[in-house]
Amino acid sequence: MTGVGYAGGKTILLGEHSVVYGGPAIAAGIDRGARARTTAIDKGPSRLFIRGWGLSASETDDDNDLARAFRALLTAARRRDGVPGHCEVEVEANLPPGGGLGCSAAIGVAIARSLDTRAPETTVLDWTMAWEQVFHGNPSGVDAAVSARGGCFVFRKGAPLEPVRLRGPLYLCIGNTGATSSTKAMVDAVARLRERKPELVEQTFEAIRVLVNNARLAIEAGDRQALGRLMDLNQMLLSGLFVSTSEIERMCAVAREAGALGAKLTGAGGGGSVVALAATLSASDAILAAWKADGFDGFLASVVPDARGHELENGRAP
Repeated sequence: MTGVGYAGGKTILLGEHSVVYGGPAIAAGIDRGARARTTAIDKGPSRLFIRGWGLSASETDDDNDLARAFRALLTAARRRDGVPGHCEVEVEANLPPGGGLGCSAAIGVAIARSLDTRAPETTVLDWTMAWEQVFHGNPSGVDAAVSARGGCFVFRKGAPLEPVRLRGPLYLCIGNTGATSSTKAMVDAVARLRERKPELVEQTFEAIRVLVNNARLAIEAGDRQALGRLMDLNQMLLSGLFVSTSEIERMCAVAREAGALGAKLTGAGGGGSVVALAATLSASDAILAAWKADGFDGFLASVVPDARGHELENGRAP
């Protein structure tokens, strides 16, 4: 028995950290992600191999998060008939780990789908959250949800995804600061700040919620200029939560100088990635070139009105 699963990464346009406490976030699936292949074996502990990273883990290991996450996912999956009791899973990922692009969630969803290609989306998400909790402690669930669905959505913790209607493609330049970031560490840092200064943090969260609601209106109206301004304001608020870095601020400034309509960190912050909104497809070239000239890598991701146009026969993006 062999199963194959794919999942894309994600970028958060607005709403980081507030989303952990029940606020809305706007997230978009991107066309880079992870692919997993599961092969049933007769006996022995199940093993995970992440090609290109030189990483492997056994479900019997207990000395690293990768092994613990793999075991948690398998434990959840084995409650369903048809999931192999013993298997080898090979993963290929083309997202930077710790980059704020949902790499771990994409890998988790891909593994879950490869274990049972007929498992419904809700089941895949349950298995993936068991994996995610090992890495991130108290994840919002937005990474796993958007990785499984693709497209553009408003996400609220514990609520169904709300599709956001696009008037046309969004052209996003995604740049890597070169510094990895731990989502768990940054979520914990904001939690500690919230304990020390609850009124300040709650005011910030409320302001972020307002920006997210206005951004949804801007997207659905096709107003990219307004969306860009709202992204800039969101970045300012995130800086006030001390989750930005000098590299993030530099990349945002360089992107804006090169013509970006707006730019901000994406994900938990503390490093990771930056997302910049380009006015047009051709305008993205100048942003990526400016980052490269300043020593940063980046790539273009398009968010299209009909994400399902990219699906394969098995209902997964290529």
